Amino acid sequence: MFELKKIIGSLLMPLPASLLIIFLLLLLISKTHKKSYILSVVMVMALWMISTPYVANLLITPQEQSLPTLSEKSHQHVDAIVVLGAGLAPNAQLPANKQLSSTALARLVEGIRLAHFYPHAELIVSGAGFNHTTSSALMAQTAKALGITADRIRQNPKARDTADEAMLLAPHLVDSTVILVTSASHMRRAQDLFAAQGIDTIPSGVEVYSFYNTPPYRRFIASSNTLQAVTTYVHEEIGLLWIALRRSLDSEAL
Repeated sequence: MFELKKIIGSLLMPLPASLLIIFLLLLLISKTHKKSYILSVVMVMALWMISTPYVANLLITPQEQSLPTLSEKSHQHVDAIVVLGAGLAPNAQLPANKQLSSTALARLVEGIRLAHFYPHAELIVSGAGFNHTTSSALMAQTAKALGITADRIRQNPKARDTADEAMLLAPHLVDSTVILVTSASHMRRAQDLFAAQGIDTIPSGVEVYSFYNTPPYRRFIASSNTLQAVTTYVHEEIGLLWIALRRSLDSEAL
């Protein structure tokens, strides 16, 4: 009964419910517009499948498992902990942490955890923003509220993307022992861009999805969270292709 309740509840969520309704509506045109019907059904089924943990596991888990797990005991000395920027929603009426996106918070929490483990390491928070507010400033305020002293925090507020972050931080970080904190999906591209600037980094990935642990009764049910995860990984693959293209045209690019 518990699993049946979970299955029914999951099917009533916006994405699977919408796809089921679209499929039922397509049945109404199946006799008069066969080609359009077949193509539409294929597209609906494809969208359903890439939104399931089963397919997400096939696409994402190999990349997650290839990412080394940070072992603090293996690195006795660290000079800097770099937390890459993410989204924000400026609102002066809210505390800094509530203006950060869930991704930015996940990265920052890991950065703060590591900063407590390495009390002599500098915490570098990065990212530009808008409306006179930057993600780096919000992360710095949040870090101070959670016990990191201001003299340990360096902001990198002019970086609009990862390439900017690597380029702007390079003069400060070259020849340093650096832990790089970002989303697991983003780590490969981020390390590549930092390495291109001469910065060797130790990865500490967050937002690990672990789809292989999905309960069996949920593996073939579409969900918006799974679709977002797949979208994130596709975005990263496109980003890697873009870097490769830029470098093929200009070896000094990125």
